[in-house]
Order: sequence, then C-alpha cells, then structure tokens
Amino acid sequence: MSVVRSGKLRVGLDGRAFSSPAAGVRRYVTALVPALGALGAPLELVVLGGSPADVPAGLAHEPEPRHPPTNLGWTLVGLPIAAGRAGVDLLHAPAYTAPVGIRTPVVVTIHDVSYERHPEWYPYRRDWLRRAFYRASARSATRVITDSAFSASEIEAAYAIPRDRIDVVPLGVVPRFDRGAPVASGIAPPFVLHVGDLHQRRNLTVIVDAVLALRRRGGATAGLTLALAGVDRGLVDTLQARAAAAGAPEAVSVLGVVSDARLDALYRDAVALVYPSLYEGFGLPVLEAMARGTAVIASRASSIPEVLGDAGILVEPADVDGWTSGLHAIIDEPARRAALAAAGTARAAGFTWARTAQATFEVYARAVGR
Repeated sequence: MSVVRSGKLRVGLDGRAFSSPAAGVRRYVTALVPALGALGAPLELVVLGGSPADVPAGLAHEPEPRHPPTNLGWTLVGLPIAAGRAGVDLLHAPAYTAPVGIRTPVVVTIHDVSYERHPEWYPYRRDWLRRAFYRASARSATRVITDSAFSASEIEAAYAIPRDRIDVVPLGVVPRFDRGAPVASGIAPPFVLHVGDLHQRRNLTVIVDAVLALRRRGGATAGLTLALAGVDRGLVDTLQARAAAAGAPEAVSVLGVVSDARLDALYRDAVALVYPSLYEGFGLPVLEAMARGTAVIASRASSIPEVLGDAGILVEPADVDGWTSGLHAIIDEPARRAALAAAGTARAAGFTWARTAQATFEVYARAVGR
C-alpha cells in the first residue's frame, strides 16, 4: 500500500482521457478535474501523459516517456513510468484501462461493460483483445468507480469483482455548456433529439418508426424530424434507408458532432430528448436534457430509470406504439411537456459535479487506506 508522503494526496490522472475518442469520457474528465480542484481537499492532481495542450490550467504535467507506440503500450509501460517519475501516491485511470500489477494503488473508472455483456454489438476483429485488457484492468485495480448501481452489478457479474471494491459515483451536469450568445439549432421545428454515438445498442430504429407513424397522423406532427447529434458508428445508412423507404427521407436529420453551443441550442429547441438505448452505464444526455428543461422520453432499461426517475416518460425499448404515444403526448399536450421539463430540471439539480468530486476524493482516500 502506498504511503502518502505529505499532507496532500498526490494523484496522477491519465492525461490521454482528455483527448479520448469517446465524447462521454472527455466530458467526464473535463468536468471532474476542476470540481476536484474546487473541493479544498488535501489533494494534488498531476496529469500523466497526453498532449500538454489538453492539460487544465494550474495542473502539473508529466510528459510521456518512451513507450511502445500503441494505447496498450502507453497504459502498460508508459503510464507506470510517468506515475513513478511524478511521485504519485495514487493513479486514477478514468476510462476503462489501467496499468496491471503495479505497486502504486490504482483507481479505474468503468462507465459500463456493454462490450463484455453484449459482445455481439462490437463485431471488430480484435475486440476480444480489448475485452481481455479491460477485464485485467478492472481485476487488478485497487478500487473501481462506476456511474450507477446498475453498472456496479454488471461489473460484479462480468468480472467476478467483490461488490465492496466497487464504488457508485453518479455523474454531474453543467447547466449550460456555452456561456456566450445563443446560437441557432439549425433544425426546423418540430423535432426530437438524440445525443450520442450512433450504434446498434442505441436502438434508434424504434424512434425512426415512431416518428414516421406520427408524421402519417398529420396535424402538429406532420413535419416531425429526428435529429441525431453524434458520431456515426455504422447505423446512419440503415436509419436513412428506413425513412426513405417510407417516402420521408427528410424525417432523419444527421448532424454529426456538434459544438457545445449548438448542442445547447438543440436541447433548447427540441420538443423532447429521445433515448431508446438498450444498455447504458449512466446515460449522461438524459441528465443534460433535464438540466436544460427538455422533456425526456427514454427506455425502461439498464441505468436509465436511475437517472430519469419519475421526471420523464419511460417506455419498454421495443414498444414502438409506446414510443409513438409517448411522443404524441409530449408534442400535443404543451402542459404535460412543461410539467416534465420542470420535473426534470428539479431532479437534475441533485446531480452536481461537486458531489461527484467529493465522492471521488473519498474513493481515493479509501484506496490508499486513509
């Protein structure tokens, strides 16, 4: 066990997380780090590796040493060397992968284990290697942080890790991403919004079918559009073909990655956030939408009910009629939409990054035996 050499706990954070290809990981670390700094706790953070341009102001940075030129090489070789050079008491790996078998205590954040529980969603040639590395990282870590009670139970089942080594630390939310002048969403109303990468587990065909059904009804929903903000992981062609086959190719609007300012505008102008996902470790867009006063209709699946509670409409993932009627109620009943928006805003107020940071610091302290 590490011995803390001063009054402050010196924690090394894997700096590559700041440029992670996963938007959720980037949002996690960029919100968590300043919140940790604002705690006033006996804590000193050091960013290990990654680009110096990504290092938040005021934090020390330990450059990457020479290591095999892969992410695996960085995590297993470069990161432990950087941690040793920085003299850290604890290493926090905020995105699934962590050094294995090192003497320094390690805390790893695992947001979900969908890749382990549903490998059929990830048919990549070397995905078995990623799963093996994730498993070894989790089993070797001193403590595991995850975002929800659902994910804690899934991690326990997937990796046979004792439940008392897993800490549930819910995420927080920023009321607005961008503090500048409002920008236009660029989508004609009415539209429903989905935020997040577009892949199989997001179950978006059910929303395309619901939107098409509502368009056929006419009236206020005749021009309804599904706006998709996120990276395409091989699903866009299928969704667009489904809409085109119904004679309404304009029913699906693919936006790709959007700026924070535009994302705020999309939340503001959407009649609802739709989140039909089959599996989530948390579901941060649900929380973001609630914080911005956007009505939410989401799957009654995995962690999503933990986040949404009774502040939105929950629907069985495959129930197209349920999604259709739920969306129709939100669009056709302004009073109900306003009530859901108010309930969501009130619920989101309990999810703060200050609380996330405090709980994270307490995990650090447990990991080093303080």
